[in-house]
Amino acid sequence: MGALRDHCGVIGIAGRESVAPLMYFGLKSLQHRGQESAGMTTVDDAGQSRTIKGMGLVDTVFTPEVVAELKGATGIGHCRYSTAGRSVAENAQPHTVNVAPGTVSLAHNGDIVNAPKILEELKAKGYGFITDNDTEVACRLLANKFVHYPDNPVKAIKELMAEIVGAYSFTLILGRDLWAVRDPYGIRPLVVGKLADGAGYVVASESVALDVLGAELIRDVAPGEIVHLTKDGIEFHKTTVPEQPAHCFFEYVYFARGDSIIDGELAQEARRRIGMALAKEAPVDADIVVPVPDSGRAHAAGYAEASHIPLREGLMKNRYVHRTFIMPGQDNRERNVRLKLNPIKPVLAGKRVIIVDDSIVRSTTMKRIVELVRGAGAKEVHVRIASPPITDPCYLGVDFHHRSQLVGANHTVEEIRKLIGANSLAYTTTDGMVKAINLPRAKLCLGCVTGEYPVPIQGERVRGQVVLEKFTPARAPAVAQN
Repeated sequence: MGALRDHCGVIGIAGRESVAPLMYFGLKSLQHRGQESAGMTTVDDAGQSRTIKGMGLVDTVFTPEVVAELKGATGIGHCRYSTAGRSVAENAQPHTVNVAPGTVSLAHNGDIVNAPKILEELKAKGYGFITDNDTEVACRLLANKFVHYPDNPVKAIKELMAEIVGAYSFTLILGRDLWAVRDPYGIRPLVVGKLADGAGYVVASESVALDVLGAELIRDVAPGEIVHLTKDGIEFHKTTVPEQPAHCFFEYVYFARGDSIIDGELAQEARRRIGMALAKEAPVDADIVVPVPDSGRAHAAGYAEASHIPLREGLMKNRYVHRTFIMPGQDNRERNVRLKLNPIKPVLAGKRVIIVDDSIVRSTTMKRIVELVRGAGAKEVHVRIASPPITDPCYLGVDFHHRSQLVGANHTVEEIRKLIGANSLAYTTTDGMVKAINLPRAKLCLGCVTGEYPVPIQGERVRGQVVLEKFTPARAPAVAQN
């Protein structure tokens, strides 16, 4: 409920029969990664490709009749939330370019940091662009390289990787073949699997897409790895990679579905451990622990387990609400929150309540949740947050690019507590969260909570550099109470 949005979900299948029905179900399982638009590209044995994409949820864009139009045993799919480029039909993916060697189609999860610079350079050379997103930049670059190396797609992809900087997990069609790429730091997730009964192979953002298809998880795509998938097998091609990866910690805290295995860790279990760490770091005397559904549920379960305070469902989520237009006016804003969440008064009335959620980005949503719980008769409201304070922008696939958007960049924890109206507020420490995720700190991207990024970004610090720590008030001890 922290208003965080990841860039997208991607899938690719190389099979023995038409793959569009399988991609439909795979994309449905990745719908949590993007609800603005959806698309698929398929290519048949003759090299004829077809792309269909549009605004809306997967089952809005892809009716059974539309899925039947997509022929071919090789395909890629995409569901989008915009972080680079506007939320318009032109920016829906996959992006497709037809060149002499065949179709180049690309679906992307992440953000390419230097895309604006490359875009201007290509425009100066006479390139025309249909969209305003980084995916088209990557696709057109790759298409140009594919023209030069039609018989060596690996070389074409490696040259693309040498020019772009940032976070990317790509699924690609080059000619008639399916390829996948993960950036050298492995910032966004990507896994490969084998369909049952020798029906082919699949690559996707999360293992849940494999589960719904009855596919066997083979492994994560390694950072910087290029993968060639056919109906008969998989080839892995290594590239030069940095000494340490930088997996996005928010995949474990929030983005990935709880039943996904991300770089060897079950997301649900990592969240439970984070909740336990939070209970040990920031205990409070209370009657019940209440999760913000669904983002805070596993964290709350861990908090309740470690604190021995009962876990209760005190907020009911309307599961038929996705993204909603917020009408002007205070009354309508409050109705919008109530449309998504309804407090259960018999659970909350007269209780000292601990609300647990994954993050606070702008504070407005949590403020209204606290108001709802108080309005339901809670005696005290204590807020516990699974991530550390978000104090810096994300440039690598999450939709907050400016410090002005972040309450943690501009306010101390005590000031945030007052803003949201809680009796107390506490965050998991960075060290506590990292230990709970069960990966070394050096293997995680923590840019939005430390201000140190794994790739060069203009005006920001690169992790590992020896520099004086800038003063950020919100990095004071992450507990506040009145």
